Amino acid sequence: MNVRTVCLSILYEGEATGYEIRRMTVEGECAYFVEASFGSIYPALAKMEAEGLVTSRVEPQDGKPAKKIYAITEAGRRAFVASLFEPLGEDVYRSPFLLFARYAHLLPASLVEARLHEQMDKMAEGKKKLEDVLQGHQPLSAADAWVVRYGLSVMEVAQQHMASHMRELIAMARPDTEAAEAAE
Repeated sequence: MNVRTVCLSILYEGEATGYEIRRMTVEGECAYFVEASFGSIYPALAKMEAEGLVTSRVEPQDGKPAKKIYAITEAGRRAFVASLFEPLGEDVYRSPFLLFARYAHLLPASLVEARLHEQMDKMAEGKKKLEDVLQGHQPLSAADAWVVRYGLSVMEVAQQHMASHMRELIAMARPDTEAAEAAE
């Protein structure tokens, strides 16, 4: 999925600034779909505005620079739906933790164990956020609820795997004294 499609998906739900679109792709409800940088969002918005897919208006703010608010047009709505007919491409999963785990054999066991527990805590926090969304004050559409439950299922499987196999990763690590000597 490209930046254009994710911008249109956010604007399909309501008006937003480029900053709000970025925030939604990093920490908001669209964070699970695709991450978009400011360097890709603003050119995409400018191009879509030139194509008539979005409009913008400038809104002054007290003591701050004015903000540009984007809205989707009917042509943009049609373009968004048409983009959903295109091939999806591969899901992308990136994890700094998995890079760390790949090299656990180079690290002290105490560090590997600590990072495993940190990762378990992060997964629990992520799971809690999704559970809160399901039980939140704003009703979800059936499709949104399905997507959130899918995310919860993925997190539950990851947690189960980590809990069941964390000792294996710790066992691959070096004893703390040996790892300290190797680092010197």
